[in-house]
Amino acid sequence: MNLSSLSTSSHPLSPYGWDEGWEARFAPHAERGLLPGRVVRVDRGLCDVITPVGTIRADTEFVVPRDPMKVVCTGDWVAVDPEGSDPRYVRMLLPRRTAFVRSTSSKRSEGQILAANVDFAIIAVSLAVELDLGRIERFLALAWESGAQPLVVLTKADLVPDAVGLSYLVQDVETTAPGVQVLAVSSTDGDGLDVLGAVVSGGTSVLLGQSGAGKSTLANALLGEDVMAVQTARDVDGKGRHTTTTRNLLVLPGGGVLIDTPGLRGVGLFDAESGVGQVFSEIEELAASCRFQDCAHEAEPGCAVLAAADSGVLPERRLESYRKLLRENQRIVAKTDARVRAELRKEWKRRGAEGRAAMDAKRGVRGSSRP
Repeated sequence: MNLSSLSTSSHPLSPYGWDEGWEARFAPHAERGLLPGRVVRVDRGLCDVITPVGTIRADTEFVVPRDPMKVVCTGDWVAVDPEGSDPRYVRMLLPRRTAFVRSTSSKRSEGQILAANVDFAIIAVSLAVELDLGRIERFLALAWESGAQPLVVLTKADLVPDAVGLSYLVQDVETTAPGVQVLAVSSTDGDGLDVLGAVVSGGTSVLLGQSGAGKSTLANALLGEDVMAVQTARDVDGKGRHTTTTRNLLVLPGGGVLIDTPGLRGVGLFDAESGVGQVFSEIEELAASCRFQDCAHEAEPGCAVLAAADSGVLPERRLESYRKLLRENQRIVAKTDARVRAELRKEWKRRGAEGRAAMDAKRGVRGSSRP
């Protein structure tokens, strides 16, 4: 097959997201006789890659890096050996446009890439259980940091007894997710699926959420067939076993590509300061009016953020969540960034000194010789 003679729209990989940009990136590898492909599944050093000549099984041995952020993952575009090679190898990983990354439980604070080259990050949240707004904010921070456009999908909307109650739940999440579209859908009766299908038809989407959030059911509804296995969630907490155990890339019949992921028990931030700022954009805007440029919004005079919280304009829950995620992100970054560690130690010493001075003042101690 002479791929160079094909336009990007008629290219065999166009349903998987191939475009002129990827074609330009791949050009040097095409000159070497390699084939372009997109990774649809990864499993223990091997991966399934869709190529212009079909799906092949390829070994990732030649692109195993020391940096865990550069391992091959679902959604990657790669250069693989041509037909006739046995075994077939992934020879090159094309630079990613976006990457959805979370931190691992490793003490070295390594990142884990869940999906690459994603346009939309669909955060599935079940309405069968009480909304956890803090968890939604956490997912949103990672989504914004990835470079993808977040979208919150409230699943199992048919379980909410009345339209007014559903409207209030949607409004609660919209307040938590400024600048993000929030959709209530039901895979059972089809409500909202047409709108969701229209959104995801425009690119590659990754489906994220806890076990029991209804991701596999939602994926099947978008696919129009039962491709993903489904298990019933527990009534007590809405959680289920990990029905999906690998990340799979699937072409949607209405256009677009969907990456389904296993349910995530933990969603740790990984160097997501700008993502946190995007989630709490109203706090970032208020902070611009603080008296001090480096205001920590804790007890500083002239703090516009604290003033908004005291007046009720800014919900206290939002401020606490903002502080929590920023602190967590600082700890993660500090594990691998010596400069940030030094700045944190300096800040901790300063606050410690202020705290001791305040205690001495309360006790009436003057000229304390404390270090």
